[in-house]
Amino acid sequence: MSAGSARCSVLSTGQTSANLAQSGTVRTSPSGRVCPVAQASAIIVTMFENFKAVDRWTKKTVHCVYQCQIVAIATRHADAVDYKFLVDGRKVWVALPHPAWVEYKKRTGKTITDSLAVEIAGHYLKKALESGEGLGREMYSLTVEETLAHLDAAVAEMEAQPA
Repeated sequence: MSAGSARCSVLSTGQTSANLAQSGTVRTSPSGRVCPVAQASAIIVTMFENFKAVDRWTKKTVHCVYQCQIVAIATRHADAVDYKFLVDGRKVWVALPHPAWVEYKKRTGKTITDSLAVEIAGHYLKKALESGEGLGREMYSLTVEETLAHLDAAVAEMEAQPA
């Protein structure tokens, strides 16, 4: 069953698709089902959830896999969101500051989604490993400006990928 069909319902007696469609909250499918109107969304190409990087100092290729996201206020009383990656099985955290979400919204009117934040954290981690920054570190904390710079770079790299 597709996600769209799971959220659609058949019209009940007395309802007309025209009445519901005029409200702007539903649309009618060709089969007569009434479906909520979906908001426009972007398709995110995942490049930095599961990637390989070459460590600058050892020249070893390491495999990095995104594992989870934790709001840091709950775990370490920080105004950040922590993204956990496994780098060849070793836990590495990338902390993105909450104010970056606010600043990005102010600058662009857009929101940093969870999946985009994973891409930002992964992009940073890949660049850090390839540049030799913090060899063996368990935690990397970014500033607002670093977060937004890696957002721009990650989006540019994803857009440059062939369709």
